[in-house]
Amino acid sequence: MHRPAIYPDLADKTVFITGGGSGIGAALTEGFAAQGARVAFVDIAEAPSRALVARLADSAGGAPLFIPCDIRDVAALKAAVERAGTEFGDVAVLMNNAANDQRHAVLEVTPDYWDERMAINQRPMFFAAQAAIPQMQRRGGGAIVNFGSISWRLGQGGMPAYTMAKAAVHGLTRGLARDFGPDRIRVNSLLPGWILTERQKELWLTPEADAERRKGQCLDLEIGPADVAEMAMFLASDAARAITAQEFIVDAGWA
Repeated sequence: MHRPAIYPDLADKTVFITGGGSGIGAALTEGFAAQGARVAFVDIAEAPSRALVARLADSAGGAPLFIPCDIRDVAALKAAVERAGTEFGDVAVLMNNAANDQRHAVLEVTPDYWDERMAINQRPMFFAAQAAIPQMQRRGGGAIVNFGSISWRLGQGGMPAYTMAKAAVHGLTRGLARDFGPDRIRVNSLLPGWILTERQKELWLTPEADAERRKGQCLDLEIGPADVAEMAMFLASDAARAITAQEFIVDAGWA
């Protein structure tokens, strides 16, 4: 039976997660709470987020703090980061997880739709980091994990606004890592493969698509949100103290 690794240095640290109420985000919230971290997260989906908080009320780190927030609202996102720091102590770990992989036809995309895709999949990463970095500087260091995707590495079509935004993630990672390395702030990219969340199963998982997934992966297994969360916790911990500006893929060897 697999037992997740324990990182004692994560206990009592403040962790801020975007999109932390379901899917990969919920696994992050649960994983860090089990490590004893003080977890704050934002999400647009209130019902599953409040249910998650109730379920984790007795976790090692205590009940997570859920802040309802549409990450397209930059002012609200930055205010949520500030609230987390005020209530739990300066943010030590930022998980830039939230995204939306809605499919779209190239010839039907309008400028407004394009901007809305960037407002979800690209812009919040920068501004969440901008809000968290001063807190990390005050505490003498921190860790940021920006979530990408293997979709652009696979040359996947049908959602160019999404794949372009995700391809840009590592550019942000590299720039932030260089600028804030002197402050002992580490920044890395984490690229999940096809993680079979309930949303993915409901919207995109057909028998044909699943066969393609199994053929592409080196390991014939279903990757779950917890598999991604374990890599994220490692990157956030002192076990990764010499790792920054790098890209890590959790996809069973597909990309």
